[in-house]
Amino acid sequence: MFEMSRRTLLGSAAAAAAFGLASKLEFVPPAFAASADEPATGFYRYKVGDIEVTAIYDGIWRKPHDPAFIKDVSIDETKQALAAAHLPTDFMPIPLTVVVLKVGGRLIMMDAGSGVGQWQANATHLPGNMAAAGIDYRKIDTVMISHFHPDHVWGLMEKGSNAPVFPNAELVVHSAEYNWWTDPGRVDKLPEGRKGAGKRIAEVFPKWKNWKLVEDGAQVAPGIELVSAPGHTPGHSTYLVNSGNSQLLVSADIMYVPALLAPHPEWQGSYDQDGPLAITSRRKLIDRVIADKIAICGSHFPFPGSGSFVKDGNAYAFTPTSQA
Repeated sequence: MFEMSRRTLLGSAAAAAAFGLASKLEFVPPAFAASADEPATGFYRYKVGDIEVTAIYDGIWRKPHDPAFIKDVSIDETKQALAAAHLPTDFMPIPLTVVVLKVGGRLIMMDAGSGVGQWQANATHLPGNMAAAGIDYRKIDTVMISHFHPDHVWGLMEKGSNAPVFPNAELVVHSAEYNWWTDPGRVDKLPEGRKGAGKRIAEVFPKWKNWKLVEDGAQVAPGIELVSAPGHTPGHSTYLVNSGNSQLLVSADIMYVPALLAPHPEWQGSYDQDGPLAITSRRKLIDRVIADKIAICGSHFPFPGSGSFVKDGNAYAFTPTSQA
């Protein structure tokens, strides 16, 4: 265990004020040692109107450089983009942050994380950091799913048994995402590298009775709207949170590595099932965020997983939320 000594940080006040967010941010030390690419604190809390938002650190994938990661883009080019963003360049840093919203008396989890040790060996911090933030996973009322990639949904299942981690919570997902992955015969049509994930989804998820399938524009909870953003997967979804005059787009993987895709929004990732459509969704939503002054968080943004975008010619510039 670790000493839960709290401290308060007043940071990014100007940015917070611009989006109508609270500037008082609470931190606690996590149950792991910080490194150059991992945060020294395990959660980050702020407000969107009356809604309390807690960003919780799960872990990081130190992905070896791969020339296929971005279509028709060299490793040298991706390293240059990382260096320009002051990020490590000896690997591709892909952190994972899970967001929990407190809406009235309800606890709403946005994606379920990667499951302890089920995605990457060091992506194990979510349970401890949730507990440190005072969030009991057994009291989660709703889990809103962006898409069915392992780093977003393996946390729904216990390792080994596949037993549901949230058997009493409502599981919200776009019907296109659920139907695509559970379509009979889907596993046989998947690339070899995705067959294992597809098989697990097809065998486990249809057995659960607590799914709620919705469409684009659905009001999935008070002040929360599903905004479809297909391309990364067929039913990839973001969620727009509204409270008072404040808004937050929980953007999942629409801009999954901002260091690469903000200056190069036309780049297609190897994990995008439909690259051109993913680019269209990316531009549409980031342009909306900028025009409407909507705060934004993303699953793989540098922790605490939030920041701001501005137009930069035909591309964008991204500024991550400061932790200091």
